Amino acid sequence: MDGWGREIKSLRVSVTDKCNFRCRYCMPAEGLEWLGRDEILSFEEIARIVRVLAAMGVSEIRLTGGEPLARRDLPVLVSMLAETPGVEDLSLTTNGVLLDRYAAPLVEAGLRRLNVSLDSLSHVRFAEITRRDALDRVLAGLEAAERHPELRPIKVNCVAIRGFTEEEVPALAELARRKPYVIRFIEFMPLDAEERWAGDDVLTGGEIRALIEEHWPLEEIAAKTSSTARRFRFADGAGEIGFVNPVSEPFCSSCDRIRLTADGQLRTCLFSRREWDLKAPIRDGAGDKELGELVRWAVRHKELKHRINDEGFVRASRSMSQIGG
Repeated sequence: MDGWGREIKSLRVSVTDKCNFRCRYCMPAEGLEWLGRDEILSFEEIARIVRVLAAMGVSEIRLTGGEPLARRDLPVLVSMLAETPGVEDLSLTTNGVLLDRYAAPLVEAGLRRLNVSLDSLSHVRFAEITRRDALDRVLAGLEAAERHPELRPIKVNCVAIRGFTEEEVPALAELARRKPYVIRFIEFMPLDAEERWAGDDVLTGGEIRALIEEHWPLEEIAAKTSSTARRFRFADGAGEIGFVNPVSEPFCSSCDRIRLTADGQLRTCLFSRREWDLKAPIRDGAGDKELGELVRWAVRHKELKHRINDEGFVRASRSMSQIGG
């Protein structure tokens, strides 16, 4: 329980800061220095932290990056976490470019949910936003995931940027109508490495909903209190859309998440300016009780809100790829 009375149930675990894309809203084209091998947590260290947190009530684990499938032998970690007592929900966020190769091993290891980042269904515009010509490989990865009914729901995440995403909305909405995917539009947040974000860049969930409803009426459906997304189904029942609106409709009051970076730092908010080192105590021989006490102290100091819309807002101490999505 944090200092504001919120129960912490969800942990986002970054397994690497490396990524094989260079999305414009996240990373520069060149120039980011990767963490060294010894700087990132081993699978055993990650599994130990998850075990300690699961014993304290954390039940949802999401693996992120960077691009988590760029971490060698990731299904081994998935298997370790899937067998951890208390872990009830194990999911993965990926750009999908390696998913056609890894979907089957991940399912076999125990993965049950999937989020795939996809900002355009146009080859030209996909390459423009990701700086990579890899749309066909991402679509192949989605098709591979679709062949495994254990992986449900399959969520497709689109970062909504004014001046770019408007043109993508009809095609992505239509994808939700013909495939077993939940298409989710996520408002652009100030987590880009080049620090070019401005409030005018945010295409809000409300605006996107209006664009969709020019073609297909939507009906809101119930979501968990702690959910980051507002959920809608098409009025004729063919598909589901989600809107994650951290800028226009902050959901901080119900936030149940904390984050573990690839180099072992615990973050209590995406926009934290402070991190809590778990790697050093582990490598110095700390016991599980000591780790648990450190986590409780950090969670007790979890921020009330991210303050994006407040005067004097200060950016997070790292960019998204360095924190973990």
